[in-house]
Amino acid sequence: MVDATFAATHPPATIRPQEAAHFARLAKEWWDPAGSSAMLHRLNPVRLGFIREAVDRHWGGDSDDPRPLAARRALDVGCGAGLVAEPLARLGAAVTGIDAAAENIAVAVAHAQGAGLAIDYRAGELAALEAAPFDLVTALEVIEHVADKPAFVAQLARHLAPDGLLIVSAPNRTLRSRLVLVGAAEAIGAIPRGTHRWRDFVTPEELRALLAGAGLVMGEPRGIAFSPLKGLHLSDDLSLDFIAIARHSAR
Repeated sequence: MVDATFAATHPPATIRPQEAAHFARLAKEWWDPAGSSAMLHRLNPVRLGFIREAVDRHWGGDSDDPRPLAARRALDVGCGAGLVAEPLARLGAAVTGIDAAAENIAVAVAHAQGAGLAIDYRAGELAALEAAPFDLVTALEVIEHVADKPAFVAQLARHLAPDGLLIVSAPNRTLRSRLVLVGAAEAIGAIPRGTHRWRDFVTPEELRALLAGAGLVMGEPRGIAFSPLKGLHLSDDLSLDFIAIARHSAR
């Protein structure tokens, strides 16, 4: 049996070295909308639109306010080179971004400095980050890449303020996602080969259970779907990808 004190001070590792190395190799192209992260650039407006709506709803904000996160602290987990962290900073938040790949963080720091944004970027395990509470925590397209999902979600909960808002997105583990996101998208180069392992995708039900295990309550998820006319967009179709909010259960 593992001693409880040891377990509390030595939480399980969540970073897969091979995953960190994969994304590190893509770091220099992260901000190129036509490069290896092109799909993330197309996905980002959809995710940011959901985040803005969730923020306004959670804190009763004005949708016309350009800085709804002013005086709030935000943590972007698995931040890559800052595609979400930078917009959160422009919305007024004091942002911390953390990523498994130091190469991503180096690119993120340089890009933020060039944009005149003060973002606190860190490389390494989320568990190593001091447990100061964050009003907003985002973990977008990250949970499918971690080694220990329950430990990862526990750390998300640990860093979320009592009245805070967590936003998580992930590809759904369905036959369609296997065919489209792993098969077709990686075959044609829309997503770099080796980015996804389908068996590591989570269903909405599995994510809800993981969050509940960490004392969090998940809201109703929205799908992120694709059509030739709309491109990527929020939808009731959860078969490819989905995004959801969560809060501490005591709220």
